[in-house]
Amino acid sequence: MAVTASAALALVALTGCGPAPWTEAQDEPKATSAAPVAPPVSNDLSGGSTQRELTAGAVAATVDYWSDLSMDRWTAEALKPVSMSMVTTVTPDDGQKVYLQKATMIAVPGNAAEMFDALETQADAATVNPGYLVLSPYSYSQTFTVGAVPAEATFVEVQLRYDFLVQTTPTSTEFAKQTATDVLTVAIAASPAADD
Repeated sequence: MAVTASAALALVALTGCGPAPWTEAQDEPKATSAAPVAPPVSNDLSGGSTQRELTAGAVAATVDYWSDLSMDRWTAEALKPVSMSMVTTVTPDDGQKVYLQKATMIAVPGNAAEMFDALETQADAATVNPGYLVLSPYSYSQTFTVGAVPAEATFVEVQLRYDFLVQTTPTSTEFAKQTATDVLTVAIAASPAADD
């Protein structure tokens, strides 16, 4: 009988041992790894157009940019037109004229991870000497086209260069060359096939 009681006590002692339920570590919530979200792509033409003020020495140029192709159709494979219109002023305005000798556009596609090879350079060189008169109220307009870009591209940098000739005096046949540059970033829209 004493042996049985001792065995029972031992069994109770064994079953009563161990940490209390409220001291046991609760299951930690598992951290979920969210997929990285790509940063939003800036788009200088998201509002349909943009205006820039450029300075090249004594020349101040006001340039309006726009595209006749809506931004949702600026897909990688599309031909994407970029139009621009420019007018200039000169300071001091002593009566000398400002001419645009050459306008150049280089399109460089890219994404958040890398830049791709530039597309072929496009240029509009003046066919008259000394260039196109761009002094207000006379203006210059042109449309360049961004061709197909890699499917991985999420934007394209449109790099523009304007070479001006400025008369040194109102009656002079000598000119000073001034150069202005500008960069537009335009988002590349997903192709309809990529959405399926």
